[in-house]
Amino acid sequence: MWFKIMCPFTQITRRSTRFGLMMIGLFGPLQIYAQKEHPNIIVIVTDDQRWDALGAMGNNIIQTPHMDQLAKEGTLFRNAFVTTPICAASRASILTGLYERKHKFTFGTEPLQEEFINISYPKLLKQAGYTVGFFGKFGVHFENELEKTIFDGFETSRTDGYFRLRGKGWSKHEHLTDITTNDAIDFIEGLDKGQPFCVSISYNAPHADDTNPRQYVWPKRNDTLYQNAKLPKVSLTEQTYHSALPDILRDSLYLGNIRYKWRFDTPEKAEQMIKGYYKMISTIDQNLGKLRSYLQNKGLAENTVIVFIGDNGYFLGERRLAGKWLLYENSLRVPLIIYDPAGGNDAMNEMALNIDLAPTVLDYAHIVPPSQMQGKSLKPLVRKTGNLKRDVFLCEHLYDIPYIPKIEGVRTTKYKYFRYLDTDIEELYDLQKDELEVNNLVSEKEHAQVLDMLRKKTNELIRDNSR
Repeated sequence: MWFKIMCPFTQITRRSTRFGLMMIGLFGPLQIYAQKEHPNIIVIVTDDQRWDALGAMGNNIIQTPHMDQLAKEGTLFRNAFVTTPICAASRASILTGLYERKHKFTFGTEPLQEEFINISYPKLLKQAGYTVGFFGKFGVHFENELEKTIFDGFETSRTDGYFRLRGKGWSKHEHLTDITTNDAIDFIEGLDKGQPFCVSISYNAPHADDTNPRQYVWPKRNDTLYQNAKLPKVSLTEQTYHSALPDILRDSLYLGNIRYKWRFDTPEKAEQMIKGYYKMISTIDQNLGKLRSYLQNKGLAENTVIVFIGDNGYFLGERRLAGKWLLYENSLRVPLIIYDPAGGNDAMNEMALNIDLAPTVLDYAHIVPPSQMQGKSLKPLVRKTGNLKRDVFLCEHLYDIPYIPKIEGVRTTKYKYFRYLDTDIEELYDLQKDELEVNNLVSEKEHAQVLDMLRKKTNELIRDNSR
């Protein structure tokens, strides 16, 4: 038997188990791990999948049996959020466990700096002896192209459409979601038996293809999905809700007048687009089923942790908006499931964040998360050995672009407060009484104390998470 002492994959050639016990006697109660106790880890990230776009979260229309089964067998986080609702910044946060204002990466910025790459979960797992692969939408630019040295397998998808030829010698076009899964499975298939791995599977779907009139593009096998489904009415689509938006949002061509008109400006178009969005998520679900069947058939399922998260939420026409970026629940809240073969199956109401993913993955690999990480491991929740005691988090969108405002604020278990930078516009909602965030309480005298408290809390968290 091989043993790991103190640190994963610090290998000591065995003479006998007696030698390991002697080492414990000499150096104290060192942790000894057998290789089987270092699980394989698969991190699945979807693009633009909102929190309620799977059956396990109460959606009775969408067909996601494999996601639902993963949630049933694992831990479903009912209150999961991203700290920044846009893919570039959120994916950097998933990799590093840091807020956007700390890692400073989003669209239009310099590449993610090496000091933050060095504490990312792929880099630390690689150093610890894991074989590390990444397949699909990377969405982050690394300083000095360091991704080429960190990942043992790296296939990043282009963004020029959802159908393409796969690899050398392939003669037919495949859907990008299928390609991403197949690339990941091929990589795992080529690994030495017993070698622990961490594979990130990062889907482009269900992100719309802005260049395609259909917007949502799925494989032909799913053409008839949802054709007879009757969709419930989308909330807040009346003009009055759009008119109630701050001018800075209402007048944005990009948020409302462009993407909304592409997708949701008539009931017929909205139904067609939402069904297309669901078809793309069902395509991901089919691939999750394929991946889990592969792991089961190869005898890997009982030693593989699966983490499933969306990179940001999404508007489906609410308030006559399309896209994400804003700090309303539609774009801030995401699905999150952790399947731990050694953990329990349960649903959690505690607030979990995208910045929790990196420390969680490291915790499963028996690596102490770096002190710089601002997220917390979710493993104690899954294993029922502890809790987060989180009642507030910082949320922000700092992308510097003229037609989408910068926003910062906090979400607590009861309230949401945020403000638009370089303006005097603020919004405050009592989420327990107003889950759709319709009644802005900023000007209500009875909420003046709460408003002042949340302003101060925002300033405090900005200060603490900028260091």
